Amino acid sequence: MFDDLRPHLIELRKRLGVSVVAIIVMSLIMWNFHDALLAWITAPLVDALTATAKISRKAAMGMIVTRELSEAFFVAMKVSFFAGLLLALPVILSQVWLFIAPGLYSNEKKMMIPIVVGGTAMFLMGASFAYYFVTPLGFKFFIEFGSASFVPMYNIGEYVEFFSKILFGFGLAFELPVVCYFLALLGLIDDKIMKDFFRYAIVLIFIIAAILTPPDVISQILMAVPLILLYGISILIVRAVNPAAPEEALIEDEEETID
Repeated sequence: MFDDLRPHLIELRKRLGVSVVAIIVMSLIMWNFHDALLAWITAPLVDALTATAKISRKAAMGMIVTRELSEAFFVAMKVSFFAGLLLALPVILSQVWLFIAPGLYSNEKKMMIPIVVGGTAMFLMGASFAYYFVTPLGFKFFIEFGSASFVPMYNIGEYVEFFSKILFGFGLAFELPVVCYFLALLGLIDDKIMKDFFRYAIVLIFIIAAILTPPDVISQILMAVPLILLYGISILIVRAVNPAAPEEALIEDEEETID
């Protein structure tokens, strides 16, 4: 059995190696722009502070602090890796596709470019939704909730971790239509299966939202609602790619099988 698996393991190692190299190269490139990246990452928090606390941007920046001597360096490494991972996403998706492509038919292999492009676009759409809609609302709520009793001071390391988790969580969540399209292309699901699974999907969506977002109800709801809408869109996509057979045809097939 191991001899049968060995070629697949070698291929997997090759694809993982290419993906890791792509991430490292992109991260090294983005290291040169870590100051601009930090400014972009902290912009939603600074905007929320200036709007809510009625202070200048300079004063808002002064409320973002470090607690350790080396923290600024490691934060710069984190944001460079974060940006490098985003830039390497097309390479990662293409390597995933190349790993599974040998098991596909020739007409299915032609869908590599649409799936890679679509997967990248949906990830960026989810991350953009989190950046421009979710984080401003969430930060404003948290600042208003605590500022009446406490003087807010925000640790940059914890903030970057919080911010990265939100953006990557929403980016991954928005891949749902692409995943459903791929499964429908392989004939593994149809629109009837997805409709029948809808009730369970809602429960799973809230569980996934709880895992992919920070532990607060607002972020979870802001992820769950778009995911439910994306599930509905995915049903339409699956119907176009692999529609369920009419019930009459299924009954006739069963009768022919019995005869």
